[in-house]
Amino acid sequence: MSSAAEQEAVREGERPLPAAGPRPAPNGRPRRTDRSGPPVRPGAPTPLGARYRVGRDGVAGTNFALWAGGAEAVEVCLFDASGAEVRLPLTELTHEIWHGFVPGVGPGQRYGFRVHGRWDPWTGARWNPAKLLLDPYARAVDGEYALPPEVYGHVRDWPQQHVADTVRDDRDSAPHVPKGVVVHDDAPDDEWTDDRRPKTPWADSVIYELHVRGFTRLHPGIPPELRGTYAGLAHPAAIGHLVRLGVTAVELLPVHQFAHEDHLLRRGLRNYWGYNSIGYFAPHAGYSASGTAGQQVGEFKRMVRALHEAGIEVILDVVYNHTAEAGELGPTLSLKGIDNRGYYRLQPDARRYADYTGCGNTLHVVQPQVLRLITDSLRYWVTEMGVDGFRFDLAAALARSMHDVDMLSPFLAVIAQDPVLRRVKLIAEPWDVGSGGYQVGAFPPLWTEWNDRYRDAVRDFWRGALPDLRDLGYRVSGSSDLYAWGGRRPYASVNFVTAHDGFTLRDLVSYERKHNEANGEGNRDGTNDNRAWNCGAEGETDDPDVNALRRRQIRNLLTTLLLSTGVPMLVSGDEMGRTQGGNNNAYCQDNETGWLDWSLLGRPGPDGLLALTSRLLALRGAHPVLRRRAFFSGRPQTPDGLRDLAWFTTRGAEMTEQDWYAPSSTLALFLSGRDIPGRDSRGAQVTDDSFLVVLHAAGRPTAFRLPGPPWAEEYELVVDTSLEDQSAAPGTVYRGGELTTVPARSVLLLRVRDGG
Repeated sequence: MSSAAEQEAVREGERPLPAAGPRPAPNGRPRRTDRSGPPVRPGAPTPLGARYRVGRDGVAGTNFALWAGGAEAVEVCLFDASGAEVRLPLTELTHEIWHGFVPGVGPGQRYGFRVHGRWDPWTGARWNPAKLLLDPYARAVDGEYALPPEVYGHVRDWPQQHVADTVRDDRDSAPHVPKGVVVHDDAPDDEWTDDRRPKTPWADSVIYELHVRGFTRLHPGIPPELRGTYAGLAHPAAIGHLVRLGVTAVELLPVHQFAHEDHLLRRGLRNYWGYNSIGYFAPHAGYSASGTAGQQVGEFKRMVRALHEAGIEVILDVVYNHTAEAGELGPTLSLKGIDNRGYYRLQPDARRYADYTGCGNTLHVVQPQVLRLITDSLRYWVTEMGVDGFRFDLAAALARSMHDVDMLSPFLAVIAQDPVLRRVKLIAEPWDVGSGGYQVGAFPPLWTEWNDRYRDAVRDFWRGALPDLRDLGYRVSGSSDLYAWGGRRPYASVNFVTAHDGFTLRDLVSYERKHNEANGEGNRDGTNDNRAWNCGAEGETDDPDVNALRRRQIRNLLTTLLLSTGVPMLVSGDEMGRTQGGNNNAYCQDNETGWLDWSLLGRPGPDGLLALTSRLLALRGAHPVLRRRAFFSGRPQTPDGLRDLAWFTTRGAEMTEQDWYAPSSTLALFLSGRDIPGRDSRGAQVTDDSFLVVLHAAGRPTAFRLPGPPWAEEYELVVDTSLEDQSAAPGTVYRGGELTTVPARSVLLLRVRDGG
């Protein structure tokens, strides 16, 4: 069929002959000059990937194994320092796994795969041996993706744009893509032992979300050559801040190897956050100070060890719901060229992708080999890289069976029975963008969840937008309405007011509208549902009253978070007033907008935000009543005891049902430290001090009568967020039943002095 006939067939809706550029040779492989290489032995189908080993005959080499269901042939391609390529066929096929052992190939060898098969996008087949593919199991990656036209499996400039993805591009992509690197998994300097893990219980955990590059890039105490790297995060100056702050775990934004999107590169930007994974076993090479020929693996392990020695766990934010290959118009980098139909969810027409992620594709986790890829990756990061848990981006997409979200899905079932994975920290972002994807409160035991209902209720309360107090009461007491019914505990709720996605805490009180113009998308990206209040001026201002109010609101939001039942999550820099200039979607701002400005700690000012954060975390760590392992019952634990949780009006009386439905800007809760459910390691009953927490969001002070006996004879004021100087506890003593004044827009924390 001629080119004109092909285009006519396209116009008529028929399937075109999918070819463009140089025609393939009769055997289906692109014409090339064969190069001699080392002999390939049969090898083994497991483990998958490239594994260096020494055989029983004493011959050292690397075993290559790739699952490529439906493929017709597979070549492993070896590259020297100059980029010269040697292609070696893997002729052994076992259960759809192509494998071979190549003697003499050792650590540091750069490699990729070429996979041969049919090109028929109309049925989902997108094999194209002209495209060098990254090994899904590569332990390290050397180089970055530039995404020129050559890395696309289809011809991007085909005149019929609506079928461009069906016309194959036969240009070689090898010069334009990074390569996998063979790594010596058993190298002595990378040996991992499990006895250093902090193993912090969930109820005692405080999570600190940070970006490896952004946290360290401007830190003056870190040597310049280490800034922005794993080694920089392992530096005593970085770890010292975390220890002083009092967090127990860092949650790292994605560190899997990722690629930058084409539309960002064309605008001179880069993917900064990293939610565009392409290598699920490889630490992102761009964060390595020691090199990218495998050295990044050891550097990452040393970072984990250093954090563990400081008592800090490492949680990875992982993106197994989609990859950097996007939809049918995206590049061919790895899985798309290995077995497109096996790895991705396709629409009924098979040519296009089912997109539950908003990123163009969705991994088909129901497929056994896809599920194996994910679980193998998770186990690798736990057992060999030493991490302590995972936060799963768009976890609802992973929990989908064929279409609907299913809490009995293969993914969740495998995690629940896996002897390694069921013992680590598991955090779900419990939603995706598909129908029925919002699943807050629905994940099974073992799982904790990002609780966005906590975020929204607390933001709304402090900006005066809550119609009544019911939702806030549930959120600050552990969200029992969401989690108790499924046999879960208060620590199933990861409470947060801000996250990487959205305003920083300072911007939340400085902007009401997003200001994302620097992203180059006409300010259309990012959410419009910010639930923010700018305190009377949009953006930065010299008005001292507005700035004082903003500092107070930051203290209010932060204090509410750290006194709430559940697991608090702080975002890097919020403890020092970091701003992104109103950008609520800084995913592409690999610059001062996205980096943490450490000079904030050296600027004059009496706000004491860092001191307040550290003191609140120390209080939380010292008092089990602030980090309960069981939900409040609202009843006395003993016949002569107090309610474990009681709610009070400003009159000092316990709230009635009507009070919960009435508009109010003040909520007071009494946390009884008597008879806390649970026992210590010796079997003794856990007891603690009792506290009264008063949250007051109105712009005027209010009179408040402190609950008297039997609740308390006396109270000591521990925290008052209306005070600018938070470097020391107030210490004021009040009598139970006394009428006092709660300052405008403030949180008071009072400790019962008589052991009540």
